[in-house]
Amino acid sequence: MARRCFVAHPRVSCVTLATLPTPLEAGGKLQSGANLWVKRDDLTGLGVGGNKARKLEFLCAEAIDNDATCLVTVGAAQSNHCRMTAAAGARLNLPTHLVLSGEKPKNLEGNQMLSAMFGAHLHHTGLAASDWSNLELARAELTEKLIRDGQRPHSIPIGGSTAVGAIGYTVAFDEIISQCSLQNFVADAIVFTTSSGGTHAGLVAGLVRARANDPQKVLPKIIGIGVAKGVALNTNRVVELANETLTLLGESVHATIADVIIDASYMGADYAIPTQAAADATTWAAHRGAWVLDPVYSAKGFSGLLGLDANGDFGVDSNIVFIHTGGLPSLFVMH
Repeated sequence: MARRCFVAHPRVSCVTLATLPTPLEAGGKLQSGANLWVKRDDLTGLGVGGNKARKLEFLCAEAIDNDATCLVTVGAAQSNHCRMTAAAGARLNLPTHLVLSGEKPKNLEGNQMLSAMFGAHLHHTGLAASDWSNLELARAELTEKLIRDGQRPHSIPIGGSTAVGAIGYTVAFDEIISQCSLQNFVADAIVFTTSSGGTHAGLVAGLVRARANDPQKVLPKIIGIGVAKGVALNTNRVVELANETLTLLGESVHATIADVIIDASYMGADYAIPTQAAADATTWAAHRGAWVLDPVYSAKGFSGLLGLDANGDFGVDSNIVFIHTGGLPSLFVMH
C-alpha cells in the first residue's frame, strides 16, 4: 500500500524503494581550485542502484493508487530506468513490461540480463536508441494491447519523466541542501546529466520552492549536461514539467526559463554513443574516488563538469556538487 509522503506534500503518495539519504562525499579539488562533492545516487539500493529509484517511489505509488496490475515503460537497450522499473516491479509484485530499442540479442547482458532476472517481459522493437518518438509509440501500442487483454497497466514514459516522477528530485534537492549545511558549506552549483528532463525538472522545482520559502538564502545553480537531442535540449519542456511538479505539490510559485541551464556540448554524436571525453572522465573519476561511471549517461555528465571547470566556470574554493546517477551494469556492455 502506498503511503503519504509528507516530506514532499501530504497529498502525494510514495512507496519506499530507495535507501535514503544517499551519501554526499568530498571529492577533493578540481583543476580550478573548486571543491568537488559527489552525491551518490548510484547507491539508492534498488536493483543495483541509480537515480531512477527516487522517481519510481512516486510513480509506483501512483500505479498502486490507480489499482494497476502491471507496469509498462520504455528506453534504450541498456536503459538504467528500465532495469530499475523491473526491480521496482519485482519488489512490489507488479509484472513489468519493458519496450526496448534494438533487436533481441542472442545473449542478454548488462541491464537486460538484470531486467530479465527481475522477471520483466522484454519487448525489443528494432528501433534506434535515439528514436524516442517511435519508442514512445511502441509503448503506447503495448499499453493499449494490455488493456484489451484485460490488464490495468500503469504506463511510464522514457526516464520516468512526469510531474509525479519529478517529485523525487524535488525532495532530493532539499536533501542535498541539508547535507551541504551539515558539512558546513554552501553549494554553488549542482551538476548532473539530463536527457528526458525529469530529474532536471524536479531539481528546478526544488530550487524555486526553496527560493520562495527564503528569498535571502544562497542557492546553487542547477546545471544539466544534455546527452540526448530533443527533450534534453528543450528548456521550455523542463520549465513546463517543473511547474507541473510545483502545482502537484500545492505551490503557487513558478519556474522560468532563467532557472534552466542545459549544456549539450558534451553529448557527442547522439544519445547512447560514447565519447572520448566521457572515457577520460570515467578514468578520472575511478582514479580520484573509485566512482564508477557509465559511458551513456553519468560519464558524459561528469565530462561536462570537468569541461566547465577547465573553461573557468567554477571559482577557486567554490563548491560543486555532482549527482552520480549510477549506470554500472551498462559499463560491462558499452565499453
